[in-house]
Amino acid sequence: MITVGEVMSTDLLTVEDTASLADARRLMTEEHIRHLPVVNGLQEFVGLLTQRDVLASTLSSLAEVDREERDALESSIPVRELMHTDLAVVEEDTSLREAAVYLLRHKIGCLPVVSSGSLVGIVTESDFLKLVIKLLDRFET
Repeated sequence: MITVGEVMSTDLLTVEDTASLADARRLMTEEHIRHLPVVNGLQEFVGLLTQRDVLASTLSSLAEVDREERDALESSIPVRELMHTDLAVVEEDTSLREAAVYLLRHKIGCLPVVSSGSLVGIVTESDFLKLVIKLLDRFET
């Protein structure tokens, strides 16, 4: 059995729940990530911010607000107001199949991985694709 711990991403970027929407957007854009775990001041996992959340909370460029005003507004919105807190999480020893079925059934792109309540990784659609590529390479050689 392949476990979540064998394929999860562990080199995580996180943002504190007090960070602004502008800070989170900048980090996600610069690092090309779609899922951003959120931690509190004690570095405890408290939520998840997704690219979809950021896009949904952004003022439309069609709004009659100039860029400076939009940036000021986004700088005043804390991540904790946008993040998801009611999340499914898995542990490192969860079967990869079980995690894949959950992602597919619930149409979500990632699952945070915790150990004793602490965030230790995240398993994403990209992690599954990396595994498929490895398996295909083995099969095709």
